[in-house]
Amino acid sequence: QVQLVESGGGSVQAGGSLRLSCAASGYTYSSKCMGWFRQAPGKEREEVALVFSDGTTGYSDSVKGRFTVSKAAKNILRLRINTLKPEDTGIYTCAADEGPGLWDGCRYQYWGQGIQVTVSS
Repeated sequence: QVQLVESGGGSVQAGGSLRLSCAASGYTYSSKCMGWFRQAPGKEREEVALVFSDGTTGYSDSVKGRFTVSKAAKNILRLRINTLKPEDTGIYTCAADEGPGLWDGCRYQYWGQGIQVTVSS
């Protein structure tokens, strides 16, 4: 049984930073493709960052240069967010592929519950 649990969300002033974590249980992340999504109010859910099984990362244009995704010890996926903007506000969800993914991204099968990130101006 795979479970993904996010932590580290909250409210922050624009220009600040947050570090989100996703703890995976029943799952070994080292050989898997994983990523982060967000959904802003009134907008579609979008993939913002991913990491392949070989450590290669990818980012959406809206967050590139400000977000960093990485795998940490004990099956923890991290998302470091710098220079937060009000438009970064939304629900952030981690997700995981059952396998290593393909050349163009993960094939997500497992999802966390999501956490709120609120950025004030």
